[in-house]
Amino acid sequence: MRIGTLGNLVFQVSSKTVQTIDDLRWSGSAQYSTHQRHLGKGLLEFTGVDPDDLSFSIFLSRSLGVEPEESLALLRQYERNGTTLPFSLGSRPYGEYRWVIVNHKVQVTQFDGRGRIAAATVSVSLREYIKE
Repeated sequence: MRIGTLGNLVFQVSSKTVQTIDDLRWSGSAQYSTHQRHLGKGLLEFTGVDPDDLSFSIFLSRSLGVEPEESLALLRQYERNGTTLPFSLGSRPYGEYRWVIVNHKVQVTQFDGRGRIAAATVSVSLREYIKE
């Protein structure tokens, strides 16, 4: 069962594969300018909003039917190429347009006998990419 996607990375649960996200956090912020007034309090003016930020973790394990090194290579490629990515969970797309990966952190928890990554958790941080 397909749970969601980030570009070509599919979050899914089936009898052969488990690749899901955890600890989803979505944040946004507004911008204000302060206009100083003589002998009075400053006056705030709303000037817009910043792009939203989104972060989550993905557990990648060969024992759950996922090749961790392939998923990590895809995420690195997206990040280093500045690829804009659609992100969705269920049938719901998140954000107004697309997202870019601004950073990732990998914690390897298991290697196989050949020194390849057998299990890892990757934390991914996205920033909303607004269409001009």
